[in-house]
Amino acid sequence: MDAVNVAIIYYSATGTVHALARAAAEGAEKHGAQVRLRKVAETAPPETINARVEWAQHLKDTADVTEAAHDDLEWADAVLFGTPTRFGNPAGQLRTFIDTTGPLWFHGRLANKVYSAFTASNTAHGGQESTLLALSNTFYHWGGIIVPPGYTDPIQFESGNPYGASHVAGAGAPGEVALEAARYHARRAVDVAAALRVGRTA
Repeated sequence: MDAVNVAIIYYSATGTVHALARAAAEGAEKHGAQVRLRKVAETAPPETINARVEWAQHLKDTADVTEAAHDDLEWADAVLFGTPTRFGNPAGQLRTFIDTTGPLWFHGRLANKVYSAFTASNTAHGGQESTLLALSNTFYHWGGIIVPPGYTDPIQFESGNPYGASHVAGAGAPGEVALEAARYHARRAVDVAAALRVGRTA
């Protein structure tokens, strides 16, 4: 059987969610999946970006990361979205990309895929769970199969978020617990997508 196709589509302003996305890509690849790591377009005005050195620097550092396209969603068997929290919701940059997918949804091209999400907030209790739940609303409309990490691996009892991999950015860059949780999150999505494929061909 062909490898599972996994699209990891994310937005990151200063690099925290980018680090989680790379860990998720690593987890999926080592689990045998074909992976596309994709960022969504930056929509913030230059003066806003340049007002924060770390934001401007991250934009330069990830200039070589391919931007997400509708083809990535169609290609994928499983899609993991990554976003920082913005007042308990996904970042506007990611929503802008998602809001262009109406034609794919209308023709049923987003249905029956595995979906999940990961996030970061600046503070503890900074809206992580509500951000992930808000993305699930979209997955319901698409007819997706939502696969959270749950408490299905020992790392989840260390990371503590059954909704999706996450990190408190105010504590610094993601450490090994957060990165391993992201790797596991992707592996679980790959496993479920593979099982679905087997079931459909049985």
